[in-house]
Amino acid sequence: MADGKKVTVVGAGNVGSNTARRVAEKNLADEVVMTDIVDGLPQGLALDINQSSPVEGFETRAVGSNDYGATAGSDVVVITAGLPRKPGMSRMDLLDKNSEIVGGVTKEIAKHSPEAILIVVSNPLDEMTFLAAEESGFPRERVMGMAGVLDSSRLRFFIAEKLNVVPSEVQAITLGSHGDQMVALPRHATVQGKPLPELVDEETLEQLFQRTRDGGAEIVKYLQKGSAFYAPSSSAAAMVNSILNDVDDVHPTCAWTTGQYGISDVYLGVPAKLGRGGVTEIVELDLNEAELTQLREAAEAIRSKCEELSARR
Repeated sequence: MADGKKVTVVGAGNVGSNTARRVAEKNLADEVVMTDIVDGLPQGLALDINQSSPVEGFETRAVGSNDYGATAGSDVVVITAGLPRKPGMSRMDLLDKNSEIVGGVTKEIAKHSPEAILIVVSNPLDEMTFLAAEESGFPRERVMGMAGVLDSSRLRFFIAEKLNVVPSEVQAITLGSHGDQMVALPRHATVQGKPLPELVDEETLEQLFQRTRDGGAEIVKYLQKGSAFYAPSSSAAAMVNSILNDVDDVHPTCAWTTGQYGISDVYLGVPAKLGRGGVTEIVELDLNEAELTQLREAAEAIRSKCEELSARR
């Protein structure tokens, strides 16, 4: 564990508390701060995490606070604050309420941790990432959204389940938006090194991709109250690890585009290297015309929603 690393998680709900726990258990930082408006909630959860440290063998110290002062000087801030989906709700149904919450949170974070890198998890993801960039005033490479890691993980699991292999033997990636305009890339998916399209038919491919697009809604429907949190927190922690340890791993990330894939000036799910500078490079995969068209359509849909959001504020 490197000296002096500090991570803040905004929001002590299921996603936030599990993200803080994973950051601690992986010893990614010296300190992980959870902040929330509910009095006592982050403090109690932080104490619970700390009391697990002798058993789990980690040294990271968890701190709970209702005051943003405790977050000062954070290297990475994960924003999970906002309302979760309920059955029948789309991510876009959360736009108005969560834009108020995320906007307010981001201003506080920017004031107390002006050098931080922001990872947005709140929904609707692409639009909230744009909002965080606008409100913070941070360079765009220091503001990103967590969705592609989660969607890709879901897809890899569904493929592994279908073909009865262990998930680590599956490689697959999703791009585009976190939602209906997720772009699946069957040509870039492999199972035990073999191309996925050689192993399943077109109908099965589409079923796998559709289940991935609906992955969050499927869990919301089962839970009735609340939404997914184990896989989202794992995905956020993986991004924190890449940034704090400056490993330049490639993760599908909601990142600011500057001409890659012929797309500019919009937050979009693309493969990106993550390191101490945030998004250090957007990786351009070899996409065919159909895949490029899908990606560009997703970009324009996100751009339109972000313009709507800007007009309302």
